[in-house]
Amino acid sequence: MILAAIDIGSNAVRLLISQATPEKDGGVFYTKINLVRIPLRLGMDVFDSGAIGADKTRTFIDTMKAFKLLMDVYGVEHYKACATSAMRDAANGSELVKAAREKAGIDIDIISGHEEATVLYETHFAQTLNHNQKYLYIDVGGGSTEVSLFENSRVRFSESFNIGTIRLLRKHVRRAQWDGFKLYIKSQTKNSGKLKAIGSGGNINKVFALSKQKEGCPLSLEYLKNRYQELRGLTVDERMHRYNIRQDRADVIVPALRIYTSVMRWGGIDEIYVPKIGLADGLIRMLYEQYHR
Repeated sequence: MILAAIDIGSNAVRLLISQATPEKDGGVFYTKINLVRIPLRLGMDVFDSGAIGADKTRTFIDTMKAFKLLMDVYGVEHYKACATSAMRDAANGSELVKAAREKAGIDIDIISGHEEATVLYETHFAQTLNHNQKYLYIDVGGGSTEVSLFENSRVRFSESFNIGTIRLLRKHVRRAQWDGFKLYIKSQTKNSGKLKAIGSGGNINKVFALSKQKEGCPLSLEYLKNRYQELRGLTVDERMHRYNIRQDRADVIVPALRIYTSVMRWGGIDEIYVPKIGLADGLIRMLYEQYHR
């Protein structure tokens, strides 16, 4: 079964095309066929003015048209397109959804932060965890951060906060929001014992790649704090050239590290695992389960 997922985020828009192959033991093997990422940065418009401007609207529709052509070329049987924080907050979000349907033939769902966290859980990464260990899942995006606590491979709590890399970069996070974020994490984790973190998002994936750490091994909080201090002391151009980072990653990687290190400190967590999962992966798995049944 050839499946596709479109993740319309505040920083970038992604198209993931995968092949789902059932295995004899009842499991499913997913093969990534193609992944396309376009740094549209819808959040730049939305968090500044409350709506997506004409230029970004045109580029967005062109992107949806290109994604539709790619899905046709690859013979995609089923797809799911979801928009998150920027589209949720955009005054003209529903207009863009209608335009994408009429002009590109793409149906888009604008999902809530809680729905986003649920989709991320569908990646089934919890099945690979140590059942005796408690994990705090942290997904940092451009417009929001989703946090979930896993205990015995079950979700004990899941919450979404309108605090993301683009919002921080554009100074649209109030002190009261940050303090509320801190209070929530501290209160929800204070009786949880020793936690480990699981990080999701393009920025933590890039930090993991820079670390040269072996796949499956965690990064320490101390490493993240040191990397944060180092990168924030460099200009965007210096980050790009020294570490071969794209411009649309080089500016948001510092606020992302601020969020990850803060949440880990508040939760008393000293290690974070980076399994390279995201919203699109969860959508692919949800699609397979829906249509396989």
